Amino acid sequence: MSKSQTTEGNLERLRQVAEGAGIDLAGSARIDDGLRNMIHDTVRAEVSKLENAFIMGIGLSVPVLETVKTAPTWTYYHHYRMVNIALDQAALRITGECHTMGHQAFPVPASQILDWDRLLAHLSHREAGFRAGLGWRGRNNLLVNPRFGSQVRYVTVLTDLPLPEGRPLESDCGRCVKCIEFCPVGAIHEEAEQFELDRCAAQLRRFSKEEKLN
Repeated sequence: MSKSQTTEGNLERLRQVAEGAGIDLAGSARIDDGLRNMIHDTVRAEVSKLENAFIMGIGLSVPVLETVKTAPTWTYYHHYRMVNIALDQAALRITGECHTMGHQAFPVPASQILDWDRLLAHLSHREAGFRAGLGWRGRNNLLVNPRFGSQVRYVTVLTDLPLPEGRPLESDCGRCVKCIEFCPVGAIHEEAEQFELDRCAAQLRRFSKEEKLN
């Protein structure tokens, strides 16, 4: 069996496990230098020998998202948390499957901010998903999937299990500018590179503070 067939077979096996855990999207990517440099320095040394990433996504409920008018609602907060829990549980199952196959794996938390000023976590699931071909980088600083748009939560498992490299999508947002119209702080602009992270982070902190006060 060729190396290509082996990596594709490994990917299919992980996808089947992921599907059983309620995952909607899954793909793999090689951890290139650019992605490795995004790994937080608190864990970079520990995952230095893990050269592949398996990325999973769960689409959010449209009716739940429609409850969000000017700010996140309690219904949204609950849904957000439950989806993150489901993603973390799926990542644990994938980690166990990698171990069963004789390989190491590191489940990256679905949602654990380590630096609120720059909105940095252990790793950017958006960038991993982009490399896996699960979507393109949108104007809104999120990964935009052809099926779900940006209404997806992601999780990543780093592993030394051989997996296909992945291929980014040759797509973009085109003429769609809805996110610009709806952004409450004007952080989104025509060019993705113009996204104002500081404005977005400040608004997220305000939302978080309001949630704790209620």
